[in-house]
Amino acid sequence: MKLGVVGLPNVGKSTLFNAITKAGAECANYPFCTIEPNVGIVAVPDNRLNVLGKLYNTKKITPAVVEFVDIAGLVKGASKGEGLGNKFLANIRETDAIVHVVRCFEDENVTHVDADIDPLRDIETINLELIFADIEAVKKKLDRAINMTKTGDKKYKIEAEFLQRLHDHLSAFKPARTLPCTDEEKDYLKTLFLITDKPVIYTANIGEKDMGKDEKDLPLAQKVIEFSKTENAESMVICAKTEEEISELEEDEQEIFLAEYGLTESGLDRLIKKSYKLLGLISYLTAGEKEVRAWTIEEGTKAPQAAGKIHTDFEKGFIRAEIVDYDILVELGSFNAAKEKGKVRSEGKEYVIKDGDVVLFRFNV
Repeated sequence: MKLGVVGLPNVGKSTLFNAITKAGAECANYPFCTIEPNVGIVAVPDNRLNVLGKLYNTKKITPAVVEFVDIAGLVKGASKGEGLGNKFLANIRETDAIVHVVRCFEDENVTHVDADIDPLRDIETINLELIFADIEAVKKKLDRAINMTKTGDKKYKIEAEFLQRLHDHLSAFKPARTLPCTDEEKDYLKTLFLITDKPVIYTANIGEKDMGKDEKDLPLAQKVIEFSKTENAESMVICAKTEEEISELEEDEQEIFLAEYGLTESGLDRLIKKSYKLLGLISYLTAGEKEVRAWTIEEGTKAPQAAGKIHTDFEKGFIRAEIVDYDILVELGSFNAAKEKGKVRSEGKEYVIKDGDVVLFRFNV
């Protein structure tokens, strides 16, 4: 899963990204939190792995990971190549979802590009640039489809009609993700790889003095939350500066720090969980003495395709999946004990993997 972190200058985007890279995944497969200057990899929080690690006395724990990309800064005119516009648009197209950081804090020491704090104006600035870029891409497709209608093939007429509707929608300054579509149209829309069709988490970045306050008592953040609802997007409140401080602490110190604000988890952990929900992702688990690991799949994935996440041979030669529920495994203490109690299920090719399934795949190639 790759998330692009975007925002105007001085909104806290870089501060949040610093927190992300400092909280890098600490595991053998991902020894460094950054794989290049603008990419950070962090572990998906999942306490089940630690529990299974102790149960199996495992040598290695490998969590699922999320890749965050610090997208180049954006200015007005980015869609026309202004500033680092071309780099911005190229990078953001490669992501699965967008984390849009919006400034919701007052600080006279941190200037704003437009002089004053206005979250909705800032959101509009970025969204308009993304919409302009999509309009250009759709216009090229539309011109081609119109030209192809001359062949008399009805499919081009249907395509042109949809693209015209999409173009009109974008031209009304509405993102592609808010266009009402049939299931068939949604599938086609995905093939266009439009930026404004990507799911978004609007992240209201508040000041340290606002930490611990009820969201209802944060008027600037409330504007972001209410706006996100108009797009059926996700939203959350975070203090990037505090997240950066938390990322530098040891785990036990983090818990004490969070407890002071009445919190049970960091904003970064909440952000990752929201990202999973936004993209419809779940994790299944494999466990043994050599390794305990979480594997990320889309909700609704069947057993053979889930096996293919481990290795293509597992999918090609899939025989069955032996599955035990995580809670039952922990309660009974071992896979063999669960088997003796009849709690291990043998599932075939049509079984849909569920979050928290502990799986042993049987295959033959």
